[in-house]
Amino acid sequence: MTETSQKKRIQDYIDETREQWVDLSMHIHDNPELSFAEHQAMAWLTSPLEEEGFEVRRGLIPELPTSFRAEWEGTTDGPTIGLIAEYDALAELGHACGHNIIGASAVCAAISLKKALGSHFPGKVVVLGTPAEEEGGGKIMLIEEGWFDDLDTAMMCHPRDRTMILRGSLACVDVDVSFHGKAAHAAANPDQGISALDAMLNSFMCVKQLLPALHSSANIHGIITKGGDATNIIPDHCEASFLLRAEKLEVLEQVKERFYQGVEHSTKAIGATCEMNEGLMYAERINNRVLAYQFKENLRELGVDVDDSVIEKGIGSSDIGNVSQIVPTIHPYIKIGEASTHTKAFTETAGSLDGMRGLIQSSKALALTAYDLLATPSLVKDAHEEWKQSINHKGDGHG
Repeated sequence: MTETSQKKRIQDYIDETREQWVDLSMHIHDNPELSFAEHQAMAWLTSPLEEEGFEVRRGLIPELPTSFRAEWEGTTDGPTIGLIAEYDALAELGHACGHNIIGASAVCAAISLKKALGSHFPGKVVVLGTPAEEEGGGKIMLIEEGWFDDLDTAMMCHPRDRTMILRGSLACVDVDVSFHGKAAHAAANPDQGISALDAMLNSFMCVKQLLPALHSSANIHGIITKGGDATNIIPDHCEASFLLRAEKLEVLEQVKERFYQGVEHSTKAIGATCEMNEGLMYAERINNRVLAYQFKENLRELGVDVDDSVIEKGIGSSDIGNVSQIVPTIHPYIKIGEASTHTKAFTETAGSLDGMRGLIQSSKALALTAYDLLATPSLVKDAHEEWKQSINHKGDGHG
């Protein structure tokens, strides 16, 4: 069959089975599960893959029982194309980041490829289920255990309020801080107490004063998670959570060092002590332009307008950045409405007719781009050449 006819078969299959993918996405949307607990979502995503003959393995590592990998291999050697699924939700908000669409689109894209091509293609298609993107860094854990090692490319498509292909992301790390003082009655004998709350408030003020002296890309957000137990008792134990961000991992290391120093000195000034518990470090994203522009061409063939400018401001963080450090990766966005992510309005949009339109568009674009990579090995080679240059010259605008 010609390339045109095969790509048409992919689109036709997705159109013919549209309700199946809409139902899958809505099941996940209407039953949100938090990071590390996405048991229903994993079952719903893996079931159709298994039914279509994909080799499915669930619970890839003990720390991620809701992770999975589904493979389908062609008859000859070729590239291994990774389609990344996310499916965790946000506390209180549900699927305010549209992961119901991300997970369903990866599965739909993989199955539509198999339906269109059968086994007569070079290479392998892998759907990698990566839980705990919102809290925990599931991709980082899977990287450390080698589950991304054999991928030649990695792709996912994220719903948003704008269709774009080159939006970057910041490096970040969570730090939980426990402050320890000495309890005393706040009125009868305050001189005998050491306020863990004052140590914590000192630390927040220190962070505010530190920011102007840090790298221009640096930011530190914090919340108080435990401020004491009673107003008339000097708190002996308080807790806070901070999120540190910067444009690159090496800058984040500098920010983290200054943050640690500031918190430790602010705590010591009160006479208290503190313990800091650091999470996994999310790396900045390196968008692969070869893959991104191929994805853009497929979107335009579908009649979708694309913003291909490099977006480096107003950006957040994702563990897909860590994937992009080890394999050519793209993380484009598909517009599903006007609402901003991580809001109740976006939760509604992710389950709306516009959200489902975005699901079908992203599924087709992922499947068509994966087809291009399987059918044209030179694209994969070019993507790797660009990726090597990006890794060797971070900071050259690849954001």
